[in-house]
Amino acid sequence: MSETVVTRFAPSPTGFLHIGGARTALFNWLYARAKGGTMLLRIEDTDRQRSTPEAIDAIIDGLKWLGIDWSGEVIYQFARAERHREAVEQMIAAGRAYPCYASAAELEEMRETARKEGRPPRYDGRWRDRDPAEAPADRKPVFRLKAPTEGETVIDDLVQGRVVIPNKDLDDLVLLRSDGTPTYMLSVVVDDHDMNVTHIIRGDDHLTNAARQTVIYNALSWDVPQMSHIPLIHGADGAKLSKRHGALGVDAYRAMGYLPAALRNYLVRLGWSHGDDEIMSTE
Repeated sequence: MSETVVTRFAPSPTGFLHIGGARTALFNWLYARAKGGTMLLRIEDTDRQRSTPEAIDAIIDGLKWLGIDWSGEVIYQFARAERHREAVEQMIAAGRAYPCYASAAELEEMRETARKEGRPPRYDGRWRDRDPAEAPADRKPVFRLKAPTEGETVIDDLVQGRVVIPNKDLDDLVLLRSDGTPTYMLSVVVDDHDMNVTHIIRGDDHLTNAARQTVIYNALSWDVPQMSHIPLIHGADGAKLSKRHGALGVDAYRAMGYLPAALRNYLVRLGWSHGDDEIMSTE
């Protein structure tokens, strides 16, 4: 892994740049600047039905207005799908991934059984060590990660501290869908590795993803970036702010006459006490 700090901001272009995303971008940008490193911008546009060019333009325009820049060209995740599939082939060759031919009806039965037993739904691993020759001829498989079933996955998070997840709680998650498209979990890991990302700074709603992504890193024998999961912004009702719940876009604050420096300072101070210091330079 590179000795130079490399962070990334990786929004999904399904709407405007809301203040939660802007805060994550700001923290990545400030950390990279403080360490003499670089921040990269990746657009996670794999949701083709919801991703729009207008949202991409709004994200880029919002970052520029805030004074947040990035190194190199913008990277588009969907364009890298073939590279993501190559990573799955690597895991299959190493015995760390496998084809799963479970039908939709079988998967629904697993979910229903889990509901009746009061436990989280999980794939039961029925194709984990099964011969693909036994599969129905007309059924296309998904490809799943062969996750460890014993021991623990440990994340030494710079914000959350040491987080330990029992491997028995992890699932053989889907890496490639039956139509050959890669899933979010796979794409994020491959892109972060190929972009030489050393530090992942994102909202703590991704903490559960961190364990699953760590298992993918290990399956590929890749170094795991240092992770920092920061608290989310919550509204007066205690619910997290999001595009669907109360979070205004950066463009709305701009239209109301707020200055970029004012919004940057406001976002930095949220949940982080600096006494009476209310104005902080980005230098």
